[in-house]
Amino acid sequence: MARLMNAHLRCLTLLLGALASLPALAEGDPTRPPAGWLQGGPDAGAVADEGGLRLQSVLWPQRGKPVAIIGGATVPLGGRLGEARLIRLSEHEAVLQGPEGLTRLYLTPDVKKQMIVLPAASAKKSRQGKDLP
Repeated sequence: MARLMNAHLRCLTLLLGALASLPALAEGDPTRPPAGWLQGGPDAGAVADEGGLRLQSVLWPQRGKPVAIIGGATVPLGGRLGEARLIRLSEHEAVLQGPEGLTRLYLTPDVKKQMIVLPAASAKKSRQGKDLP
């Protein structure tokens, strides 16, 4: 009888644990980009330029030309994407030259970078530590 109660208790514990994890499963992968980013939906306006192009990745192979993944297409440096040519590539930016002129695409267009300015007292302390051997 005790063995049967233990088995039922274990099953009940497993069931409650599985039910507790359902809300987390419904939310999906927290590291996945927003749906608009992947599908070009209404949220994509903040991360895409007027032409709908989006820089998704930059690859720097040990041998061969650097490659940009733009809107799902693999474009080597100097290669073409439609009427535009990929003329410049860095770790965070791709520059396309097309009939309308230059188009700059960024890996993280919605991230605003700012310099951090330390208060004078903190900066003085950090400099003192650097002078030591």
